[in-house]
Amino acid sequence: MKLTTLLPAIAVITLLGFSACKKTNIAEDTTELETTFDLASKGGIAENLTQDAQQVLNEAAVDNNIAGYGTQGGAGIDGILGCANVTVTKLTPPNNFPKNILIDFGTSGTCRNRTGKINVVLTDSLRKSGSIATMTFINYNVGIYKKEGTITWTNTSTAGVKSWNRLCESGKITNTNNGNFWLHEGQQSIIQTAGNNTSTWLDDEFSITGGRTTTNSAGATRVGTILTALQKKTSCDNIDKGTYKIQGPNHVAIINFGDGTCDNFATISIDGRPERTFQLR
Repeated sequence: MKLTTLLPAIAVITLLGFSACKKTNIAEDTTELETTFDLASKGGIAENLTQDAQQVLNEAAVDNNIAGYGTQGGAGIDGILGCANVTVTKLTPPNNFPKNILIDFGTSGTCRNRTGKINVVLTDSLRKSGSIATMTFINYNVGIYKKEGTITWTNTSTAGVKSWNRLCESGKITNTNNGNFWLHEGQQSIIQTAGNNTSTWLDDEFSITGGRTTTNSAGATRVGTILTALQKKTSCDNIDKGTYKIQGPNHVAIINFGDGTCDNFATISIDGRPERTFQLR
């Protein structure tokens, strides 16, 4: 073959190879972007359900006079535990603590859209500095989500500031509609920002900072860091304020939980693209 004939052929082959490589890179980038979006939404749901579990703990402690500040008004009033069966037992009688708290939502799904049980071992009054509450889940479901793992709250309060360190280990959430599951773990700092000095837990508000790692069933992992403190009010079922950064290999997702309006939604924006909305439960 003459050189003049060979050169155009080489050029065509090179161009085709470049085009194929470009298409592959675009496909891989799109897959990575969608994985980041998917894991961002899963991390948001995990964070919301973990904070929901803290509200269950707070209400159980108040209702059974082991919160550390006496009996409060509002026990059982429109609360999560109004329809649950709560049993508190001493683990080492006749000592007052530690105590075991078993919270049973039954199996019908009519108790605040929950089924299963939550078990808590509490070493001292929930609001006493140094006390530790360890929570595990027994076939526990909130709506379509089954929650598993261990959550440990360590009270880190100082004079005038009520606070906790929250550690989530071996966390797993399963969508019972389709069997899809994801793993999560993380450590957050919780500060009570409202309701410290009132006679009811209904006006309590909490601020959450820290991070979480989320892994899907295929083994892909994303690390999340709270950018602006999340807000959880007892009067609202869900986190209603704050932002979360989810770092992917090539893309960054920002979860926005809202402006303080109580609803069941949050949004995700990836690299400044238009926001997408997802449900928190």
